Amino acid sequence: MRKTIPIFITAALLLPCLLCGCTVQGETAADGLSIVCTNFPAYDFAREVAGDKANITLLIKPGTESHSYEPTPKEIVSIQSCELFICNGGESEAWVERIDADGTAGRRIVMMDCVETVAEEQKDGMFIVGEEHEHDDDHDHEEELDEHVWTSPVNAAVIAEEICKALCEVDAENAAYYTANCDAFRARLMELDAELRRTVNGAAHKTLVFADRFPMRYFTREYGLDYYAAFPGCSGETEPSAKTVAFLIDKVRDDELPAVLYMEFSNQRMADVICEDTGCMKLPFYSVHNITAEQFEAGVGYLDLMEINLETLKEALY
Repeated sequence: MRKTIPIFITAALLLPCLLCGCTVQGETAADGLSIVCTNFPAYDFAREVAGDKANITLLIKPGTESHSYEPTPKEIVSIQSCELFICNGGESEAWVERIDADGTAGRRIVMMDCVETVAEEQKDGMFIVGEEHEHDDDHDHEEELDEHVWTSPVNAAVIAEEICKALCEVDAENAAYYTANCDAFRARLMELDAELRRTVNGAAHKTLVFADRFPMRYFTREYGLDYYAAFPGCSGETEPSAKTVAFLIDKVRDDELPAVLYMEFSNQRMADVICEDTGCMKLPFYSVHNITAEQFEAGVGYLDLMEINLETLKEALY
């Protein structure tokens, strides 16, 4: 099997920025609403809906690790003084509650509060098997909510609608503008959703193997896909057990799967091991948790990366 990544993946990352209403982190425009977003999905959804009517600040810089982020005093001031603050919620953003205790001037949207959440089970030495979990014995585990709610395009549409409602409340004069932008964005998300469903429904396989972390539970749940992965969620682990590697190799070989997947910012080492042993391809899959600085400058957005995921599915499931 071939191991090259299709040309369309590179081309999709070089799309020019058509979203002139957004500001680069730290910059402000002369007028417009002030919106502060913690992570990239919130930022991208906000710029789709707000267009050129807002100054949007992204707190977590492109290319950086989002799970260990803590705001600076200057950023705290910007949060407290903005008209709309959009965060994700969950354990990774526990610091938001400390800021709220001091009071904020504007509206707040928590993306995890906008949709139905599911538990992410954390276990030592585990690998994930669909809705079932295999793990080494004699290890304690605890459950937390999976924070990656935006990975389902259906959830993304719901979150965008909540952003639109908030903008219409704080800036009623431009409500029609925000509503039109939201409707257009939602239509594109639903087109993507329909294409994803067509792709999965017509596929020869219904299983994805992630030789990596697994922040895609909302995505696989939405489209009825089985999944196997080395680590749960955005685990900080980097070295899977020999049992996990052997299991994933056997799964790829036994099911004759054409590809294994790796996440953005991955070192791809485990994917390389599985490909070398099985002859399968390795393909990228994007959680859109964050993007590179180059992608940010090029104007790459959520839909661009999800379109790459769609093309990846067309190779990984057929």
